[in-house]
Amino acid sequence: MSKTVRIFSGADMIAKGLIARLNEIGISPIERKDHNSSIVAGFPGSIPQHTQLFLMEDEMDRAKEIIDAYLIEIA
Repeated sequence: MSKTVRIFSGADMIAKGLIARLNEIGISPIERKDHNSSIVAGFPGSIPQHTQLFLMEDEMDRAKEIIDAYLIEIA
């Protein structure tokens, strides 16, 4: 069974751009927004507009170049 690897943690808008780039090569990252989950559970206190993205470990070889290029581009 593959493990997940966190590839991004930050602003929701930047995460959306990375998701779009990965979708172009057929990879769908796992999106986690703790703020939304905490509100539903009744525990506000996380960072709004904050997203974490994860990939399956076996997708990293294909995605690494796209991730690195995107992070350099937005810096």
